[in-house]
Amino acid sequence: MDFNHRRRKKINAGVLKEIFSWIFWIGISAVTAVVLVVVFGLRTNVVGNSMEPHLYAGQEILINRLIYQISEPKFGDVIAFQPNGNENAHYYVKRVIGVPGDTIVIRNGRVYIDDVELKEDDSYDKIADPGIAESEIFLKEGEYFVLGDNRNFSEDSRSGNIGIVKHDYIIGKVWFKLSDKLDYIGIVK
Repeated sequence: MDFNHRRRKKINAGVLKEIFSWIFWIGISAVTAVVLVVVFGLRTNVVGNSMEPHLYAGQEILINRLIYQISEPKFGDVIAFQPNGNENAHYYVKRVIGVPGDTIVIRNGRVYIDDVELKEDDSYDKIADPGIAESEIFLKEGEYFVLGDNRNFSEDSRSGNIGIVKHDYIIGKVWFKLSDKLDYIGIVK
């Protein structure tokens, strides 16, 4: 068998054009994504273990800084904020439990929103210290009540030095978590 006389296949110009078109649009998409994250997003780390088991200390997260310029935080959103607007403090990361118009109180280790017990799965411990939420808290316009997922190891809205989080103190919505552990990478829920 003579290998010197093998025929070379010509690459079809249409196929080549299609390949370069795909490469071009993937490149444009990647550059656009990076620009959007840099301009409208923020990358930071979780401080402390108050959001375990969903987020852990030192884990890198991406924050959408634009979303709350055009909409309001909703129940269940994980937000990053500066306590009392203190620009020198690290970002706190907590879950929104109460939104404007809600009345929040913690009784017998459970959260009540408008006198209805918040149904939570077993990953949330019974709250040992209700803090300032031992008495009813009515949330006015632009006010939010937040808790850490690791309820008994969290400094959050129950604490007098954090208290109610005002809309102006919110940096954005935590939307993605990064990690060297594959099971900790993904969309934040």
